[in-house]
Amino acid sequence: MTRFSLANLYRSLQACLLGAVLALGFLPAAQAEHPVDPKAAPDVFLGAVANNMLDAVKADPLALKGDVSHITALVRQYALPYVDMNKTTRLAAGRYWRQASAAQQGALVQAFTGTLIRTYSGAFTRVTPDTVITLLPFRGDAQADDAVVRTTVSQPNSPAIGVDYRMGQTDTGWKVYDLNVEGIWLIQNYRNQFAQEINRNGIDGLIKALNAKSGQ
Repeated sequence: MTRFSLANLYRSLQACLLGAVLALGFLPAAQAEHPVDPKAAPDVFLGAVANNMLDAVKADPLALKGDVSHITALVRQYALPYVDMNKTTRLAAGRYWRQASAAQQGALVQAFTGTLIRTYSGAFTRVTPDTVITLLPFRGDAQADDAVVRTTVSQPNSPAIGVDYRMGQTDTGWKVYDLNVEGIWLIQNYRNQFAQEINRNGIDGLIKALNAKSGQ
């Protein structure tokens, strides 16, 4: 078994979340602001979030220049409310989630959220205005409790990247909890690495490592 490396995990997350950034941030904008309805069809919901992210970035010159503090603020405002971090963290922790106390579960969600926000914001600095995202036809059941929205992302002089979003129904409607970049699901990607760190240093060790990496 490969030894857990938070640095490797961070790089993996950044590579995968770059696809998420592209897909959430660079859909063609039809108007300045789009009402987000989490109870709409999955692809309609994702499209509204994406267009609002694009409009927000275009309206902030410092974000367009790669200012991470400005990008982070936009991520917290326009993307994070539509991500189910509790579910993402619970699935990443796997069986260890049930072994953690309520306080540890809360701290782990907070620590992992910080890591994802920092990674997400960092990936945003690599996006160019020429990035193009295409939503593929939705093939699922819009009335189901779980759905996948498929997209492709392309940039000049680069091959198109497939990015799929898995979302689940909550009391307030759809929320994204996993994504797939070129055949790799994020939760699967870091579940084993989380397990290795927990086996070495416990839940508290994983929380400490995540906090240290995200600067919390």
